[in-house]
Amino acid sequence: MASRELETFLATWGFEAQRNAQLMRALPASQYDYRPEKDWRSIGELAWHLAEGDAYMADAVARGVFDFGTKLEGMERPRTIAELAPAYERVHRDAFAKIRALSPEALDEKMPGFDGQPIRKGDVLWGFLLHHNIHHRGELVLMCRMAGGVPPGLYGPNREEMAAMAAERAKG
Repeated sequence: MASRELETFLATWGFEAQRNAQLMRALPASQYDYRPEKDWRSIGELAWHLAEGDAYMADAVARGVFDFGTKLEGMERPRTIAELAPAYERVHRDAFAKIRALSPEALDEKMPGFDGQPIRKGDVLWGFLLHHNIHHRGELVLMCRMAGGVPPGLYGPNREEMAAMAAERAKG
């Protein structure tokens, strides 16, 4: 099972990372500091949190430990919307390489979790890396709309794309 699990995880993670970058490219260029509530992350901060999740979770799984004092190189948050997607893609490539270098059996190894209790490395990847990332991407989609942007249809057409398709059908 572990052999197929690693391949499946890498394929799924790569697919989702493309959607993360696609969304980052659609964020309103002038809204980096937009936040719906004063204590929330801004659009720029939340977008970069997707990169942080990839980098720090992959590093923890590769090393077998969560070290909250670790500061990874190249993780300075970009300060413009235009810089977010390319920087995210770079961070994701590095994180992806760390996980691709693992043996399939490594996913069944245990490591201390956030609470000190043993957790399977594969569960960290699926839950704390991938699903956590997707959760925050959903928040970013909503913030993009709230800030006046048009997020892309990530799993099917958004309302603007549906309207364009309907208009094309009406022409022909």
